[in-house]
Amino acid sequence: MPGGLLRALVRHAGRMDAPRAAKDRANLDLLLEQLADVPDEHRRAAFVCAAVLALPDGTVHGVEGRVEGTLQRAPRGSNGFGYDPLFVPLGDTRTMAEHSDQEKNAISHRGNAFRALLPVLRAALSPSGS
Repeated sequence: MPGGLLRALVRHAGRMDAPRAAKDRANLDLLLEQLADVPDEHRRAAFVCAAVLALPDGTVHGVEGRVEGTLQRAPRGSNGFGYDPLFVPLGDTRTMAEHSDQEKNAISHRGNAFRALLPVLRAALSPSGS
């Protein structure tokens, strides 16, 4: 899960990359196996993205975007990759793979990060620079 944090698997927290399709299914199966004995209340996870803007004057602005959720016991949905079929955002009942592209973009960790960085970018590009 690019940018994914799996709290129940501290030793595995972080990134798992693709080449997608077959590897995604293998990663899902491995994760489900490793979480088999983890109670539902401990299956919290988050997709996390860090975005950084480095300006020519040496100024660096960094932000974090995240979407919190839980990991299901079986994959659902077909519109996604990585851990999308297991990940249900908090406050929802559908996995990310059951969301439309538009719905996913509205709540995604990447979208949240770059939306947070947008005011900094606008200010840097404005004629007054502020």
